[in-house]
Amino acid sequence: MIIDSPLRSLIKGISWRIVASFDTFVLAFIVTGRALIAAPIAASEILTKIVLYFLHERLWNLITWGRSDNKPTAIRSLAKSMSWRIWGTIDTIILSYFISGNIHFAITIGSLEVFTKILFFFVHERIWAQIKWGRKIIKTVEHV
Repeated sequence: MIIDSPLRSLIKGISWRIVASFDTFVLAFIVTGRALIAAPIAASEILTKIVLYFLHERLWNLITWGRSDNKPTAIRSLAKSMSWRIWGTIDTIILSYFISGNIHFAITIGSLEVFTKILFFFVHERIWAQIKWGRKIIKTVEHV
């Protein structure tokens, strides 16, 4: 069984946030056409999403499904990508609405990022699956 340390979860969350906030900025700029709206949306989600991501990682740390002896399987990474996207999209829509004041912009930004973020998150998960730092492998005994 694999156990990830809280520090690994935090660093992984920060690395993801760098990629994801850039994507949010680009999408918000495309939708609104205004950097002065896109920048605060991307910036505001840094804190909210790091906290949400950390909690998401800690919850997934409790789930053993899709973990091989030394790293997560690709199907586990895909499932995590999709479950994270639910949390992330709700947060993005709420923040986008509060900042832009336009529900259409907020829903459009949130809807577009479902696709980009699942792809980017999956790639991020597969990269981190190769990194052993902060990960403990605990040998389990199978009962026959």
